[in-house]
Amino acid sequence: MIRRLFLSALVAGLLAGLTVSALQAVTTVPLILQAESFEAAGEAAAPQAHTAGATAAHDHGSHSHGSHSHGADAWAPADGIERTVYTTIVNIVGATGFALLLTAGFVLRGEQGGGRRGLLWGLAGFAAMTLSPALGLPPEVPGSVAADLASRQLWWISAVVTAAAGLWLLAFGRSTLLKVAGVALLALPHVVGAPHPHGGEAGLAPPELAARFAATSIVVSAVTWALIGWLSGTFYQRFGQPRGTTA
Repeated sequence: MIRRLFLSALVAGLLAGLTVSALQAVTTVPLILQAESFEAAGEAAAPQAHTAGATAAHDHGSHSHGSHSHGADAWAPADGIERTVYTTIVNIVGATGFALLLTAGFVLRGEQGGGRRGLLWGLAGFAAMTLSPALGLPPEVPGSVAADLASRQLWWISAVVTAAAGLWLLAFGRSTLLKVAGVALLALPHVVGAPHPHGGEAGLAPPELAARFAATSIVVSAVTWALIGWLSGTFYQRFGQPRGTTA
């Protein structure tokens, strides 16, 4: 059983990760690169404006005092092949982890898998991991103005956990009370509300680019989860068949 679970998840994760990486290369990655160009331009303009103001106020000041060096930037993969390779690795690892969650769900429910059943589980994963948190905190491009990171992470985790629990109760709850509790869990984080920045400060990327990135990311995530679910269910069923039988 354990071998069947891990083998199904590894194959599904590898195929899904490669496919999604190719899809991202022509959808979300170009949008991220555009946003990063706006972010770089904004960050380059900010120190110049600050230095000019400091020079006008302190004509006798040293130039080194106006530079405000922040030290070396954090490491990031170079654009091109290196970035594509790292993105693909991350996608494969992430897809494999999600496939493990789905196949573990098959085991807990005593199901035999199958492509159609796996697709339903994958769409449920999309609803919990992407759709629910995106209703409060949609995907953001580089340079976006956002609330405190810890607050956003806490809200995101709560939205995912309550959505997963709510969907489980709606799908497998045996009483009306449990199903009502599932609906309440789905709504809870959105009733509380996601953290957002105050003051109405605009991000560095154009709003049209940010909106397009958010919509595209959600669609790509839906395709990703559907693919992970279908592949996980298909291979889980196939690897569970006795040798010598056909599908």
